[in-house]
Amino acid sequence: MRQSKGMKVLGITGGVGSGKSEVLHHMEKEYGAVVSQLDEVAKNLQRKGTACYGKIIEQFGNKITKEDGELDRRKLAEIVFQDETKRKILNEIVHPEVKKWVKQDIIEKKKMGVPLYIIEAALLPEAGYEDICDELWYIYTEESVRRERLKRSRGYSDETISRMILSQSPESVFRGACQTIIDNSGTFEKTKEQIGEQL
Repeated sequence: MRQSKGMKVLGITGGVGSGKSEVLHHMEKEYGAVVSQLDEVAKNLQRKGTACYGKIIEQFGNKITKEDGELDRRKLAEIVFQDETKRKILNEIVHPEVKKWVKQDIIEKKKMGVPLYIIEAALLPEAGYEDICDELWYIYTEESVRRERLKRSRGYSDETISRMILSQSPESVFRGACQTIIDNSGTFEKTKEQIGEQL
């Protein structure tokens, strides 16, 4: 494992309903981790007036904005989900900017003496962050448990949950890309023990 001087950089990934938020919250509280969620970073970098925003409008036109001029993320998602080429174009605009922001943030947090920096994304194995992270962790949860959690916490139907699970990488991709597997199918106490052993 490549150890950063004084600060460990972890990539955390896992499918929908795997309980990543609970894991991240625990690591912030117990280990002083700073968490950078790539979806949130991407959203902020696409706000009106940013370089990303300009490039997206250039490619997709004004029809994807709302009345206040901000991007209509739902419209944009509909376009890129139906068209692989357009999805690639969007990713080529957004991903490099996100990565640049994260690299800068890591430098700043390291200066501040933060002990643990976590990059979280469902698509982490495909996003190419291996060169930034010391280690990639996969939060694994049995599908039946994930379904139960999503029904309980978000009120999703079985059909919606199946679609969401299918749209994400299969388990083999996560297992192949990550060095550490945290099994979050049981009690959270058990999960905490596993995290403690790895850190």
